[in-house]
Amino acid sequence: MAELEAHSLHSTLRERIVEHVFVGEALRALWRRGVVDVEVLRSEFDAHGYDLVMGRGAIVRHIQFKTGVRDRPGAVSVSRSLAGKASGCVIWISVDLGLEARAYWWFGGGPGQPLPDLSGFSSPKRIGRRETGERPLRINHSKVPAGQFRRLGSMDEVLEVLFGPLPDEPTPVVSEETEAA
Repeated sequence: MAELEAHSLHSTLRERIVEHVFVGEALRALWRRGVVDVEVLRSEFDAHGYDLVMGRGAIVRHIQFKTGVRDRPGAVSVSRSLAGKASGCVIWISVDLGLEARAYWWFGGGPGQPLPDLSGFSSPKRIGRRETGERPLRINHSKVPAGQFRRLGSMDEVLEVLFGPLPDEPTPVVSEETEAA
């Protein structure tokens, strides 16, 4: 019970750890395929609906991360600002109590495509309450139902939905030492 309680009490730390691990695993998987032309940019704060930007060639993805210890997401609060980004998406990562990724859940369009329309979804309520006990709506967010998320089983699947088809075979990574030889 104490481990599960830590996930609730330290959810921001948990999300940062999972985000760092995601970036490392994504870059390692791309490296193994010979893909080294990827950019990773971190948002200083989540004011525009995304936590991370990953780009490869003309594809630039603004990614909002969500994490949970459940097997699948519940309804997810998604910033409407994310819909204004050219290729925004949400990746919900199911983790175990030791923060190992179990599954990835995807909400977004194809590479270069916008986030699906959020206008049909209601606004979620804020977590915090006012003095009256009321929980006001988060008017700049949409409550995306769990059924809108698609399960992805591996990091390779995540990378394919982010950037499109990737090389199956690793291509040699050219380094300064290789070029000098």
